[in-house]
Amino acid sequence: MTERTIHRIAVNTGGGDAPGLNAVIRAIVLSSLHRGWEVLGIHKGYEGLLDTSKIIQLDRDSVRGITHIGGTILGTTNKNSPFEYPTKLPSGEVTLVDRSDEVVDAFRRLRIDALIAIGGDGSMRIASQFAAKGLPIIGVPKTIDNDLSGTVVTFGFDTAVMVASEAIDRLHSTAEAHERVMVVEVMGRYAGWIALHSGVASTADVILIPEIPFDFDAVCEKINDREARGRRFSIVVVAEGAKPAGGQLTVKGHELGREVQLGGIAELVAREISARTGKETRTVVLGHLQRGGAPTTFDRLLALRFGAAAVRMVEARQFNHMVALDPPRVHAVPLEVATSRMKCVPLDGDTMQTARDLGISFGDEVG
Repeated sequence: MTERTIHRIAVNTGGGDAPGLNAVIRAIVLSSLHRGWEVLGIHKGYEGLLDTSKIIQLDRDSVRGITHIGGTILGTTNKNSPFEYPTKLPSGEVTLVDRSDEVVDAFRRLRIDALIAIGGDGSMRIASQFAAKGLPIIGVPKTIDNDLSGTVVTFGFDTAVMVASEAIDRLHSTAEAHERVMVVEVMGRYAGWIALHSGVASTADVILIPEIPFDFDAVCEKINDREARGRRFSIVVVAEGAKPAGGQLTVKGHELGREVQLGGIAELVAREISARTGKETRTVVLGHLQRGGAPTTFDRLLALRFGAAAVRMVEARQFNHMVALDPPRVHAVPLEVATSRMKCVPLDGDTMQTARDLGISFGDEVG
């Protein structure tokens, strides 16, 4: 039996937004049109396949001038996986229902030949689940957290680090002027990539990451040591998923069908520092500032490369794989490999060694 010729593909964006999403979409559309294919844009992850009125045609005009624009023209969501879709019962109770077969039916009814799914670890897991149901899927890795295994880096990460670094740079002058300790909370969930890279680049004094449970005594020892040497201010960068040794994650709340919402660790760290050292301490939570705005040149180029590579993978029928960067090349890795584990900061890596050689504390050494 001969394979059906590619005529129509679809693209969606899922999970948290990241700078570079529009660049990927543009590369996918232009690369597909170059091959004579039709491209459909699915609104908000898989929502457009549950309500096909939300599917749009993508052409050259749709993607003109969007490479440098943040966000995504298709919209995105980090809720409502079709495999665990929140549904309200007649009783008013909300429960999770598997609606994945509806997505598969819509996919086939629309005669879509392949789907390019752009997203982070959650989106890649959903893509892998649909691949197991027989859908021809290619994944494109996107997350500012840089925690997807299988690829050296994800687009969006470089921009998030740049935004965090610029913010930390600005905090140095006000911290020194008021002789304060500034505690800066950055995103990253359960991986410390953003905190590590922005903290090292911006000469932080303490960096707290999820990979190293920290000791408040060690953190305060570093601050007191600076005070004794006449450096009466300090910069502490803390990842949202960091936690004290023997302690728990700091969370804002829980939602049905979602992971916990992290946040608040900066306040906890600031209170302890103030109580233990007597130093005036302030917190800054960068939050979604790290997700917004124009992507850096690196992220734009990487996103364009990923988009074009995804189309080449569709052409080669290399389905159930994810685009990945293995410098200097872009290649394909199986989705199951990409989602098999979280990519955490290697504690013996060069950036960690550099940070320790620079005298940065990770809150794990006392005395």
